[in-house]
Parts: sequence; structure tokens; C-alpha cells
Amino acid sequence: MAFDINMIKSAYSKYAEKVKAAREKTGRTLTLSEKILYAHLHKDQNLQDFTRGEDYVNFQPDRVAMQDATAQMALLQFMQAGKKKVAVPSTVHADHLIQARVGASKDLREAVNKNNEVYSFLSSVSNKYGIGFWKPGAGIIHQVVLENYAFPGGMMIGTDSHTVNAGGLGMVAVGVGGADAVDVMAGMAWELKWPKLIGIKLTGKLNGWTAPKDVILKVAGILTVKGGTGAIVEYFGEGAKSLSCTGKGTICNMGAEIGATTSTFGYDDSMERYLRATGRSEVADAANEIREHLNADEEVYASPEKYFDQVIEINLNTLEPHINGPFTPDRATPVSQMRAEVEKNGWPTDVKWGLIGSCTNSSYEDLSRAASIAGQALEKGLKTKASFGINPGSEQVFYTANRDGLIKTFEDLNAKIFTNACGPCIGQWDRPRADKGEVNTIVHSFNRNFKKRADGNPNTNAFVASPEMVAAIAISGDLGFNPLTDTLAGKDGKQVKLDPPTGDELPKNGFAVEDAGYQAPVEDGSGIDVMVKDGSERLQLLTPFEPWDGQNITGMRLLIKAKGKCTTDHISMAGPWLRFRGHLDNISNNTLTGAENFFGGGIDAIKNQLTGELGSVPSVARAYKAAGVPTIVVGDENYGEGSSREHAAMQPRHLGVRVVLVRSFARIHETNLKKQGMIGITFANPSDYDLIGEADTFDFVDLNEFAPNKQLTLKLNHAGGTSDTIKCNHTYNAQQIDWFWAGSALNLIKSNAGV
Repeated sequence: MAFDINMIKSAYSKYAEKVKAAREKTGRTLTLSEKILYAHLHKDQNLQDFTRGEDYVNFQPDRVAMQDATAQMALLQFMQAGKKKVAVPSTVHADHLIQARVGASKDLREAVNKNNEVYSFLSSVSNKYGIGFWKPGAGIIHQVVLENYAFPGGMMIGTDSHTVNAGGLGMVAVGVGGADAVDVMAGMAWELKWPKLIGIKLTGKLNGWTAPKDVILKVAGILTVKGGTGAIVEYFGEGAKSLSCTGKGTICNMGAEIGATTSTFGYDDSMERYLRATGRSEVADAANEIREHLNADEEVYASPEKYFDQVIEINLNTLEPHINGPFTPDRATPVSQMRAEVEKNGWPTDVKWGLIGSCTNSSYEDLSRAASIAGQALEKGLKTKASFGINPGSEQVFYTANRDGLIKTFEDLNAKIFTNACGPCIGQWDRPRADKGEVNTIVHSFNRNFKKRADGNPNTNAFVASPEMVAAIAISGDLGFNPLTDTLAGKDGKQVKLDPPTGDELPKNGFAVEDAGYQAPVEDGSGIDVMVKDGSERLQLLTPFEPWDGQNITGMRLLIKAKGKCTTDHISMAGPWLRFRGHLDNISNNTLTGAENFFGGGIDAIKNQLTGELGSVPSVARAYKAAGVPTIVVGDENYGEGSSREHAAMQPRHLGVRVVLVRSFARIHETNLKKQGMIGITFANPSDYDLIGEADTFDFVDLNEFAPNKQLTLKLNHAGGTSDTIKCNHTYNAQQIDWFWAGSALNLIKSNAGV
């Protein structure tokens, strides 16, 4: 079934005309990314040759996707926008609130029981506003989107940073906060700074143990977690064409880990095969008619250095399997060097768990290649020395893999099959003994491996690898195991070697499913009531943030000066806290509890300057707020790296934080701060970070002159009576300053709508 086929055909009918107009205006050939961007300019946006990394541009995305954890806040905001129905096709996917514990069936039942109030809210609000709802167990949002909604040359935004997965089907798909989603669902333009372009040329062809995962693990090692910030990564070359569609999705998915706006591939035969295999031949037929416009112009591929800001070339023939980690997804180690790295760094070699799944690696192809390793182990008399867990990507993937015997192969190797949901990848894992804080090692095929992310234990060393590599390491139980060269003791102690994995790009007998788990919205939802119970601990209607009074903000206290890496996981943890994603006040009790205090005390221990006592970050923030004292948060490089969760902006705002001052921001988080009416600024001189004292107070000198392209001046009043005055940079344009004046972007939407 092809969803929204008329919308897709309509978009394609105008593609050639829009690409031609863009070529004429710019006077040059175009990359694929530029074609998609120009084809989706908002109707009120003037066509011009935009400057990369400078110009803010308004776009008109084709669709919106939301996962259940972020959808709650997005839809609570949309309910205030005064609209009767969403303006573009939109979906909600119930995948984040299901905890992995016992196994698929029991875990799903328990999740439905525990989260019934939230699921009922999401189902009813989706029905009311014309939004498709994918029920618990239907699958992980990005796999379901790839199977049903993604289409070559389209533009989509989603309230999850890994929305970029849809680049595997040639989209420009961008992770955003809920407020951005509200804009688009309300029929307004979506604003994005015109991105820079990074071109990655792939030559050769993957072979042996090397998988698509290893491409992005290699790229992460090259570009680091912030090397893609503000850029679209565009893959091309014969090596790109040799990859499967879902393999392309894996690569694009983890582009979020290098900070990229998104990643994408040109339309090719593998995408056509995938569209037809997933029941979307109509989309494939329509895409074939404009195939030339769904790839970069030939001149771009011939001389990429002329058209990209940075070009990287990777030879797939010689690419080695990688294992990245621990604690950061860009610490890349080829498997041949892993043993030495393990010994040098003292990482625990005994692997406790191997986990396959997440939105990054849970396709049929992923499971089939991992199952080929599991099957070999059974044949050669091997058992897993580590515990082994599998999260299929969707009900369609699970049903088909089960029909074809893949699930039985895993179960015969004593693997635990979890629900078609995110599970351990986002901290939804009730792992035995995790609360003990034991130092240990796990290996998984997920995208992120920050401290405490999977199981809440800061001492879990998590490493990222391909599904087939995870299977091999789970069998060996050894972090330094290299399946390309090493042997294992099989039957009767005889040494055996695992053969390279094999698998099917697509199921030979086609995909199958009995109930995919989709709920279509009713045609007219005007009579549907969306209930939010008074006193609920899970859901809370929003109270608008106060507008700015136009005066300088003075007398701010330092809430926390975060030391080192401070991701959205540190600012607003997932895991058990996901249950409060629809209740702003309750979830605010985890605000910055994972951030390391620069002034000692470790995690979640800061000094209340009003009392002199130590307290948790949220409790001290509430004390300042109750006393009418505004606060400021100071951070380091790439602050807000990771998830798109706007809670990391809304929670500090709710607790009285007015300003976030850092050395540099991750893209999505900076935008989220702006949307929620906060001031997000950076040190003009990064070394001024060192001037910030624990007992300082902060005064703006010229906030009342807040304007685009004009630095702000901040006075630091130190405890000893001295002071420093520093300059701060910002990237606010006129519209974003209007959001600040109004108190939030949503306040401005409501005002313009007369609500």
C-alpha cells in the first residue's frame, strides 16, 4: 500500500520545473541535496542563490513523523495552535515507552497496561487532528517510516534526531523539536539555515565481514561528533549504488552522531527494489519518471570538490569492520586493532551482553546477516558466552523473519527476542543488576553509547558495531575477538572459525504481515474529545511561558557550569524518565541531573548560593525560581549533542533558566532553545568559559538592543567584588527574536491565529 500517493505524484509533477528554475537562478549545476531543498522552498520564500551556513530559509516539508515520547509534548503544543486538522500528512509511532525485560509478548502487555493513559491520549489526539497512529508493537518509527512513507526526493521532519534514517530512500529528512513540528502541522513554514554540503564518495564494494554500519563508523571517526554540524552529508559513487536501501538507511541514521543536519543518497536500483518489495510500486514508477532529478547532476559526481565544502573518499573494498566506543560514537577502532586498544585502555574484555536492533540496524537484511552467524554457531557447536538480545524493527520485519526461520535460529542460540521497539537503545531496558554500578562491557548495533544511556549504569562500557559483528562477539564473549582471524573452541574443544556473514537484501518470498498495527484517523475528528485528567502524573496541559518585558535580564545566578560533554541525555535523561514526557513539571525533576559540575561534587550536586547548601540541580533551580532569581547555564563544546528532545530546552525554561551560554551548540538543541523563548549564546572568546565562577551573578548590558548580527554583552560579577565584561555571539534572526519577545514560538503562533 502506498500512503499519500497523490501528494507524492503532485510533488513529482513540479520537480523538473523547480530544479530548472534553481539552476537558472544559481547559474550552476546542482547537488542532490540542493535539488531537494530548492524543490521544497515555501511558497512565500523568494528563490535566490542562498549562502551556505548563513541564510535562514523557509521550507515546506511533505510530511511530519513523531515518536510517542516526543509526540506527547508536540501534540500538547499543537492543541494550543487553534487548528482543526494537520496541514500535512503526519504520523505518531508508539515505540519508545516499551521496556525490554522478559520478552516481546509479556513486555508489550506490560507496556500497554502501564502506559494506557498515554496511548489513549495519543490515539485520540491523532484521531481528532487527522494523524496516523502506529500502535505499540507496530515497530520503531524510522524503520516503519522507511517501509511506508519515505520517498526519493521528498522532505520530511520528525521529532527524533534519527529521522535522518529516511535518507536511505533519498529524502532530506531532518530531526527537529516538537515546536518545529507544530509549525509544519499548523500549515506554517519550517525554517532552516541553508546547510553546508559534505560529499562522501564511496568506491568499491563491501565484502566479507564489512557491513554498511562500518561506513558510518568510519565516517564518525573522521568527522567526530560535531564535524557534520550545519551540513548535509551526500553519499555518491559506485560504492553507494552497491549498497542496499536499508544499508543506506543505517548510514544516514548514524549521521545524527556526527551532528549532520541530515544525510542522503541518490535514487538508484536498490531503492526501486525496496519500494516495490514494500508494496509501493506506484511510488517507484513515479520516481523513475524523474530519475535524473533525484540524483545530483553528472558534473557534480565528476568533480565533487567544486560543489561540496568537504569531500571524503572511502574505498569499500578495503574498509575494515569497526567497533566504536566506549562512551562516544566517534571513537573508532578497526577490529584488527581492537585487542591492542582494549589492553591499552584497560576496558573490561568480558562482554556481558550483545544487543541487535534499534532504528539503526533492525531491518530484514540486518537480521538475516546476524542469523547467518548464529546459524554457524549452532552448526559448529558454539554457544553465546554473552547474553544476547534482539529488537526487530517492525511487525512486518518480525513476521517475515519469523516465517523464514530467522527468529528460531536466534532463539536456538538462547537469544531473547524483545518487542518491535527501541528498548535498550534509548534506556528502556530493565537490566538485572544494573543498579549495582558494576564496571562491565556490552556491544550493540545501536547508534549512541553515552554513559548510562542503555541501562542507567555509568560504568557500562558500551561499544557500537554491525549486527553481524555483535553476534560474533556475543558468541565469543570477548571484546577483542576478531572473527576475521580468530578461532573459538567448538565441539570437543576443536578450534573453529566463523565464516563471513551472508544474508538477503530483501526476503526471497516477499514481506508478509497479518496486522501491521496501523490506525487510520477518522475523516472528521471534530467530535472527538481529547482527555487529560486533572492530577495526572503522566500528562499535563501546558501553561504558556511568559513574554519578555524588553528589559535587560540582570542578577542571574549560575545554575550549573557543565564540564565536558553535555548531551541531551545529560540534560534530560530517557530510560525511566520517558514516562513523564507528557508532564513538563514532573519530568523537570531530571533536568541536568547527568551533567558534571565543573566546581566539584560530581553529578547532580550544586551549591544553592542563597543558602550555601548543596542540592540537586532541579531542586536548586526550583529554589531560585521561587525566590524570583533568574538563572543561567554554562556549557562546553557541542552542548546539546544527541537526541532532538525539546524537553532539554523546555525543562530549564520551566525551572527559570533564561540563558544558556556555551562554547558551541549542537544544531537541534540551539533551535529548540530559541523555539522555547530562551537565549542561547556562545562565548565570542571560548576561553572566557574559564572566567565563570561558582558564585558569580550575571547582568546583560545590551539585551534591550537585541538584534540580528549584533553581539550581546554580559557582565560577570564575581564573589570578591571584581567583574569581567564579555562578548557573546548569537545566531538569532528577526523572526527568532520575535519568538523571544513573545515568550516562545508557540505563543507567537497562537497570537497570530487569534487564539
